[in-house]
Amino acid sequence: MPSTDSEWLSGARRLDERTLAEIYDALSPALFRYAFRLLGDRQVCEDVVAETFHRLILALRSEAGPRQHLRAYLYRIAHNLAMDRRRREARRGVEVELDGLPLPADDDPARAAEHQITGEKARTALWSLTADQRQVVLLKYYEGLSNEEIAAALGKPVGAVKSLQHRALEGLRRMLGTTAEGDG
Repeated sequence: MPSTDSEWLSGARRLDERTLAEIYDALSPALFRYAFRLLGDRQVCEDVVAETFHRLILALRSEAGPRQHLRAYLYRIAHNLAMDRRRREARRGVEVELDGLPLPADDDPARAAEHQITGEKARTALWSLTADQRQVVLLKYYEGLSNEEIAAALGKPVGAVKSLQHRALEGLRRMLGTTAEGDG
């Protein structure tokens, strides 16, 4: 069973249905989480994920699909679709629910309240970053992408990603009054 980008890409370029299904099964949940953090609407996020894979198939059929960094390629498509959606909604005056970061379930009401307050502070701090900084934080710390994959997904040099990450963590430290750690 293929499990690396290169193995997946080899099967995907042949339009192998089993490989494409494996790619979808493996990556669609993470793409959904990413889109949900950006948009906060489950139905819209399902549409974004479906359209992301639709565009992958169209690109593969026209032999214009990714040659490397499959995950980054898919995140870039999902990112662009989500940002297009947010821009359309902003023009129409639709308010987007930004409460997409899940909080842990807790049986102790005091701890649950503390988690809720902490989560709200974290969400507020995250959304006060620039769009680029927020994307780097979401892709790095929530989705586990490497700096190289983030650079490919956002169309930026690796050095710019590292700089955005550093500035984002500094901003979060200031806003949250903590010592956030980064792995440059």
